[in-house]
Amino acid sequence: MTRIRQLVLDLPARPAFGREDFYVTPANGMALSQIDAWPNWPDGRLAVVGPKGAGKTHLAHVWAARADAVMLPAVDLAQAGPEPVAAEAAVIIEDVDRIADLPGDAVVRAEEALFHLLNRLHAGGGSVLVTGQGAPATWLVRLPDLASRLATAAVAQVVPPDDDLLSAVLVKLFADRQVSIPDDVVPFVLVRMERSFGAALDLVDRLDRAALSLKRPISVRLAAEVMRSGAGMGGHCTRAASA
Repeated sequence: MTRIRQLVLDLPARPAFGREDFYVTPANGMALSQIDAWPNWPDGRLAVVGPKGAGKTHLAHVWAARADAVMLPAVDLAQAGPEPVAAEAAVIIEDVDRIADLPGDAVVRAEEALFHLLNRLHAGGGSVLVTGQGAPATWLVRLPDLASRLATAAVAQVVPPDDDLLSAVLVKLFADRQVSIPDDVVPFVLVRMERSFGAALDLVDRLDRAALSLKRPISVRLAAEVMRSGAGMGGHCTRAASA
C-alpha cells in the first residue's frame, strides 16, 4: 500500500496530527481548502462539522499549527470563561454541540462564556474555529445571540468517507497504535464494514484488543472472526464476513 502522506482523523491512540499526515480526497478536500483560506474567513469564524471520527480534531490541529491557536473544549468554558484569551488570539473551541449535555446551569455559564469570547475576538481581530456534529444551526443553543453567531459562521463539512479515504483511515489507525498488519487486511475489511469513520475507529480498537487477548497477530482470519461475531462493527456489518 502506498505511503499515506496526508490524513485527517480524530484518533484515540498516539495520533499524528501534522499536515503531513493529512490524506486529501473529495470527502475532505473542500474542508481543507476552507481551513487554508484563513485569515480570510468571514468575520474570522469557521465551523468544522462532521460525524464522530471524521477528522474535525485533526483539521483543528492543522490550523492550530499554522495560526498558533489555543485549543479549548467547549464543555470547559463553564469554568474557564473568556478572560484568559487575548482579543487578537486564534482560538479553537471543540465540540460546541456538547454544551447542551452539561448539567444544570453549567449550560448557561458555558454559552455566556462562548458568546463573550466570540465578541471579544471579533472586536480584537482574532479568529475562532469551532467544531461539532451537524450544522451549527442545528445545535441546541439556548442563548439566542450565540445561536445567531454560530449559525452565520462559514461551515467546513467533512462528509462520509469514500473508499480511498476509508482505506487510509484504517491504515492510519493501525499505525497510530504501532500495530503492523498484512497488506490484505484492509482490503478485506473495507468491503465488509459499515461505511463510516466511527465504524473504522471501533473495528481497529476491537481487532487490536482481540489480537492482544488471543496473543495472535492481526490477519484476515482474525478480522473475519471478529467481524463474524459482530465485534468492531457495532452490529452494523454491511455484508457477512467470511475467511
